[in-house]
Amino acid sequence: MKFAHFSDLHYAPDNLAESDRCFSFAVGNAIASGAQVGVISGDSTDHRLDAHAPSLHALAIQIHRLANAMPVLMLQGTFSHEPPGTLDNFALMGGVYQIHVADRVSQVALVDGRFWASKGPVFSDDELRQLIDVMPEVVFTCLPTVNKGQLAASVCALEAGTGLGDVLAAYLAAAGRVNRQLRAAGIRTVGVSHGTVNGCTTEHGVTMAGFDHEFSLTALFEAECDGFMLGHIHKEQQWERDGRLVAYPGSIGRFHYGEEGEKGYLSWDIEPGGAAATLVATPSRQMICIDFDGPPDMARLQELAADATDKFVRVRWQVDEEHRQVVDREAIKALFSGAAGLKVESRVLPVVRSRAQGISLETTVEGKLARWCELASVDASPLEDRLQLLASGEAEAIAAGVLARLVAEPEVSALATVLTHPAASRETTDKVAAAPVGTDKKATATSASLDWLNDDLFAA
Repeated sequence: MKFAHFSDLHYAPDNLAESDRCFSFAVGNAIASGAQVGVISGDSTDHRLDAHAPSLHALAIQIHRLANAMPVLMLQGTFSHEPPGTLDNFALMGGVYQIHVADRVSQVALVDGRFWASKGPVFSDDELRQLIDVMPEVVFTCLPTVNKGQLAASVCALEAGTGLGDVLAAYLAAAGRVNRQLRAAGIRTVGVSHGTVNGCTTEHGVTMAGFDHEFSLTALFEAECDGFMLGHIHKEQQWERDGRLVAYPGSIGRFHYGEEGEKGYLSWDIEPGGAAATLVATPSRQMICIDFDGPPDMARLQELAADATDKFVRVRWQVDEEHRQVVDREAIKALFSGAAGLKVESRVLPVVRSRAQGISLETTVEGKLARWCELASVDASPLEDRLQLLASGEAEAIAAGVLARLVAEPEVSALATVLTHPAASRETTDKVAAAPVGTDKKATATSASLDWLNDDLFAA
């Protein structure tokens, strides 16, 4: 029996072009290839949509088109993408065949093109006997997204992360006991759920390993389904055991930069005790991601731009803070003007300056100076002498000593001459005379002399 397995359609205004192009192709291909049942394993929408939204209307058209060719089962996905109740209206959109919305934990049998759901989480013994008598084409074990808030309230919040996997594993084991009887009677069994398998790989190549994921492969295979159809992870991947199969089809289209692999839907062939699935690629948009560990290489970008027509391009780089101005964003935009879309991302690395290590531990100025000299490989003796002179000497005496040394040294005698230049003396005298009453005349004279010296030296 042939099944068309779609997942993660993510219809929304921002995704409408990609979602509808890819899903429309997939529906047409599934119908043309003779699929007998359609399964959508969650996240048909990307977020809450208004009834008049064009994206919801486009999704309804494709679901109705699919239901005119085969029975359709739609599973409740992630609550943030598919708020509870979103799928209820789709149950009314059936065409020639019925659309069944699986929004509770249950088992669902397909009998003569009509769906028959269990009263509880699994078929009771009486229901099972009736099923075996009518020989349904397939029995689905449906496990929609579980409300973790309700689980946290029932098992206590501290255990909710790891308790979810245990609760779901217990249900899958109970469903497995029913599914073994169905398989023994020659009835196909299929699992449908939405969540993360521990150890699976995301569309960005990240391995999902942890204790808070919904499923382990062991638990999924203990459900004893011939094929287990999953949603939520956007990368196609499969696991096989004794002829039975667990698989993600991945998202129907490419919604984010950096996604790996082809996008599409899975075409399943399922018989009691065995299953096979083949990915049918959809015409998803092509994305080019270019990363630079430093400023962008414009020559390389120019080469890539020649083949980027009608593609979506992302250019990322990282530079030091002082070099951020060397990147010409407008030039990059001009290179990729023919691309379907361009996204430029820069990461500026701040300059990090550290103080001398351990200097704050010293309690005296002398100690801090000695520590700095040690780290900077500077002779500390002359600096320590000057520090003592500043601490104990008078400013005028220090200045007189400096001038005396300058006069005594031939190579700097010119500087001493400048300090005693008549023009400097005249400017100093004028500024002291113009100072308001009560001004410190010594400080004014010193400041004026230094100002003249600075101006004269810079002019020279």
